[in-house]
Amino acid sequence: MCANCGCDDDAETTMTDLQTGRHVHLRLDSGGIERAHSHHHNDAHGHSHEHAHVATIRLERDVLSKNDRLAAQNRGWLEGRGVRAINLMSSPGAGKTTLLEKTIRELGAELGICVIEGDQATTRDGERVKAAGCAVVQINTGAGCHLDAATVGRALRQLDPPRGSLVMIENVGNLVCPALFDLGEGARVVMASVTEGDDKPAKYPHMFRAADVVVINKIDLLPHVDFKTSAFEQSAREMNPRARFFHISATLGNGLESWYRWLREGGLKLTP
Repeated sequence: MCANCGCDDDAETTMTDLQTGRHVHLRLDSGGIERAHSHHHNDAHGHSHEHAHVATIRLERDVLSKNDRLAAQNRGWLEGRGVRAINLMSSPGAGKTTLLEKTIRELGAELGICVIEGDQATTRDGERVKAAGCAVVQINTGAGCHLDAATVGRALRQLDPPRGSLVMIENVGNLVCPALFDLGEGARVVMASVTEGDDKPAKYPHMFRAADVVVINKIDLLPHVDFKTSAFEQSAREMNPRARFFHISATLGNGLESWYRWLREGGLKLTP
């Protein structure tokens, strides 16, 4: 199991260009991220638990260090083309794909939006994004619970975004591991829906500390759920006072103008 997220050792990543239908199966060699996930937490060969713990910490550092180097390469590649990138993260079902659909239909042509779509399986979300009107590369991670810089780098080259465009990366639905893996993005956006409860910043602090923007979605359902917006924001701001907040209903379109304004005004950083 992966030292920091529990991804399956045998997970194979599949990348699909939804314009051409071309599939690429990725399994990195001994120098890459996927191979680094081969550590097992056991003492079958007589290793002590203390030694296993030390090896696990070392492996976590090695994996993240390798990923950070590749993320820096992605960032340089994006900067060289004048391309901005967003890493959009949330738990499953928070509304990332719906937000992407609305954003693409409203701003896709204006901002040159294209998408890298991450899911464990199926191309359903990628097909939805494609139908909204933009180029998309689908990444299926198998048992993997996050995107990493190596896979995103391959997807960027497959996507080949034009100069001055905006790449939106929809990460695998997960509030834990995506926070650890820099992809080379210019901004990190975390979405939370009111149906999930207002305790998420306290329960998943690393994700909210890493956020440049926090989007609270499904506000049209506030009268029907036990969600205190003020409590959510206070908790998030205590750990990350620099984050910007948007309150939206991606389905009904409420609050999206503020989100669009942020995108239009170039609120993204080209460097972290």
